[in-house]
Amino acid sequence: MKLVLVAAAILISDSKAFCTQRSNQGETALKWEFPGGKIKPSETPEEALKREIREELSCEISVDELYITVEHQYETFHLTMHCYKCSLLSEKIVLNEHLDSCWLPIDDLHTLDWAPADIPVVEKLHAEWRNEHGK
Repeated sequence: MKLVLVAAAILISDSKAFCTQRSNQGETALKWEFPGGKIKPSETPEEALKREIREELSCEISVDELYITVEHQYETFHLTMHCYKCSLLSEKIVLNEHLDSCWLPIDDLHTLDWAPADIPVVEKLHAEWRNEHGK
């Protein structure tokens, strides 16, 4: 079974998370995800994440802290996804690979059709948000 290592960016601003919709190719076609991509053998996850966000969204980020690592078995590959809380360093975001994007209130993240590996991230964000806001 193929092992895929990726890094993903969790960008949050004003209690909203930045979400991206995948293209219509592959096992997770049209699903929503936190942006990021594959880690090359010569890269750290943080370096890969900065590169991927530059390529996918034409913007710069700072990688602030590891938030969660998700292991997920898809039909054709096993995914290890390192998810980092990040901050935008540039204002403009350009979708170079994704079909759509949105800033969605954390309490509404569950309304999107997420890629399976991203669901534990959504659940953790939502639980923490509800705890902080007494809901």
